[in-house]
Amino acid sequence: MTNNTSSPINTSPYIGRFAPSPSGPLHFGSLIAALGSYFQAKSMDGQWLVRMEDLDPPREMVGASKLILSALEAYHLYWDGDVVYQSKRHDLYQDQIDKWLSSKQAYYCQCSRKQIKQSGGFYNGACRDKQLTSTDNCSIRLKMAHPVERFLDQRHAEITIPKALAEEDFIIKRRDGLYAYNLAVVLDDIDQGITQVVRGADLIEPTGRQISLYRTLGHEPVSYLHLPLAMDGNGNKLSKQNHATAIDMRNPKATLLNAMSFLGFEINQEMHSASIDEIIRWGCQNWHLKQLPSQIEITPRFSNGVS
Repeated sequence: MTNNTSSPINTSPYIGRFAPSPSGPLHFGSLIAALGSYFQAKSMDGQWLVRMEDLDPPREMVGASKLILSALEAYHLYWDGDVVYQSKRHDLYQDQIDKWLSSKQAYYCQCSRKQIKQSGGFYNGACRDKQLTSTDNCSIRLKMAHPVERFLDQRHAEITIPKALAEEDFIIKRRDGLYAYNLAVVLDDIDQGITQVVRGADLIEPTGRQISLYRTLGHEPVSYLHLPLAMDGNGNKLSKQNHATAIDMRNPKATLLNAMSFLGFEINQEMHSASIDEIIRWGCQNWHLKQLPSQIEITPRFSNGVS
């Protein structure tokens, strides 16, 4: 049975977060996510937490976590509380997986990506009833009990997810032993009391699975706000994978103002002579969701020589 579109109403104190993966230094695209989540939290007198999503060691860069935190400090984006590292929370993830395995809500699966592609591109439940074990070189999948085909985004209204994807039993622990992003992010958001997730539009697709996880766990889903993606001149998302340039930490003002313009702020001349603290404070005071561009993807036009 498909869940109806929902728009959670949460009257708890606002708690937001910025959760980068330490696969490289902070770049312009990730600065957009940091600023958007920060302004949304602080405009609501809320907390802004930082969590390092260091779940995938082979893709991580040594020292990237420290570089990211240093960049946030250089842009005067100061977080509340201690930084949380997913690499130190494996017991939390494994405990939940063990409960689901015990209750038969999760099961071992040996299907390869190639096999899934050959069967139409979506996992068809082939291993649901095979009763495989951990000795069979398997991933672990969660039985989909609450498929979500649509949800409300705070900027983009109703988002639709393909039915086959919504109904798919998805992986919660990979064959190589690494914990899946969808599982970890939901358990962490619940544990940290997050009330709204503000992030880039590249993560729209997993949102349905994450909402289904909330419901499987018996928790009310948070609300979601997806920010436009910054694209390069070739139509690729600015990302570490696409070799996006690290933001300038020594002279942050121009990049900060460009990022705020990208998020829909109308930057007046007075802001160009303001301090970083004054710019951030002004941003918190003038932030509103209607200013955000309606596009999912945007190629930014930089000024003041920023590239």
